[in-house]
Amino acid sequence: MSVLDRFRIDDKVVIVTGASSGLGVAFAKGFAEAGARVVLAARRADKLEQTAKLVESVGGTALAVATDISDHTQVNALVDAAMAEFGQVDVLINNAGVGTAFPATRETPEQFQSVIDINLNGSYWAAQACGRVMTPGSSIINISSILGITTAGLPQAAYSASKAAVSGLTRDLAQQWGSRKGIRVNAIAPGFFESEMTDSYHDGYLESMAPRLILGRTGDPEELAATAIWLASPAGGYVTGQTIVVDGGVTIT
Repeated sequence: MSVLDRFRIDDKVVIVTGASSGLGVAFAKGFAEAGARVVLAARRADKLEQTAKLVESVGGTALAVATDISDHTQVNALVDAAMAEFGQVDVLINNAGVGTAFPATRETPEQFQSVIDINLNGSYWAAQACGRVMTPGSSIINISSILGITTAGLPQAAYSASKAAVSGLTRDLAQQWGSRKGIRVNAIAPGFFESEMTDSYHDGYLESMAPRLILGRTGDPEELAATAIWLASPAGGYVTGQTIVVDGGVTIT
């Protein structure tokens, strides 16, 4: 196998959660371009169909399954649908996530819990369901955040806590499933990439972060997809339990 061949994932079946917009769309397109068949999951069925058409436009195969990742019964149904359609699940991209910006003294229990339910619990339900059917050589990639590592001047206690927890979850699942199941589990901690979440930031926020962007720009979603493809492919075959930071240098400033 040549070095370039190690980055191919032809005919692998990849589940991408949060695939209706933003980074999820980039993951779906990138994996399709690398040869994978893609199962798309999100709550917005109409947006999922748009992503499916994009996947097919680059020569990929897509299955769209409307799923609320915070509901473990719907997550189990998602994995059942993937198995029924393709007979296997090789890669999970645990991308679904939400963020809030409530000051800590005013955030309600319901507001805090709603973030945990999707970002942390939903990631666990998806990993758990996939871990039951995955075979040796499979890969789970959880999407964490640099806000699980550092602060960025926003009141995001729930989001930051959930993303730090995702990195802890990653380490534990890697330990549990590495030698016993042959499943690698890693996380990616993105910095500032264009998404629905960054669209909601107040005017001037990203510009205020410019001094912390060592590379002088926000990230390109395709760069994040490429990192995920590396982790999922044979090229990343000796990497597990890690949180890979992709942030243009924010966390070292």
